[in-house]
Amino acid sequence: MVPPTASTAARPARDVPDYWDDACRHLVKRDRVMKKLIPKFGDARLQSNGDAFTTLARSIVGQQVSTKSAQGAWRKLVASVDRASDDPLEPTAVLKLPADTLRGVGLSARKVEYLSDLARHFNDGAVHVAQWHDMDDEAIVEELVAIRGIGRWTAEMFLIFHLLRPNVLPLDDPGLIRGISENYFSGEPVSRAEARELGEGWSPYRSVATWYLWRSLDPLNS
Repeated sequence: MVPPTASTAARPARDVPDYWDDACRHLVKRDRVMKKLIPKFGDARLQSNGDAFTTLARSIVGQQVSTKSAQGAWRKLVASVDRASDDPLEPTAVLKLPADTLRGVGLSARKVEYLSDLARHFNDGAVHVAQWHDMDDEAIVEELVAIRGIGRWTAEMFLIFHLLRPNVLPLDDPGLIRGISENYFSGEPVSRAEARELGEGWSPYRSVATWYLWRSLDPLNS
């Protein structure tokens, strides 16, 4: 999935949702599929995947390329600012890099523009990281999709995997739709309207139900 400096961190690295156990109990009581699915994954939990700017930068680097290519470009990018591959990336460091350097790590011209725009939004305070805790999901999505290269799907993945928001239903995610199809409709096609209606029954923990449906398709990755 989409897939993060003190100034840009919205949550501590590797945070775990404090609502998870309550969410599981809620879903098990209300949903026959979740009652069977949730126990299969034991103590596995969603965890926040780090620094906000780094998370979004990695999502841009990884767009429309293989995982191997994305990892290679990311390693070269952080090396160009003298950081290790698992260290947070600073917006100011990106802004200092010439476009030719960014192209040289394997980024397309469009991704260079996207990454630079992301860095400017963070550096100029156009995204209100310190206020995200008190903002609702749609307000955060609105801020993020104003950045070039970030669409609604990426913003929703960020809400789930970085901010650990409990009630996101990413209807544009093919994995969610496939998970619903296989677990609820015997593999038959599922419309967005059907997925949305089903998701209403998971509220206020739609992110958690979504996570378990992803795991049902890809159990080895969290």
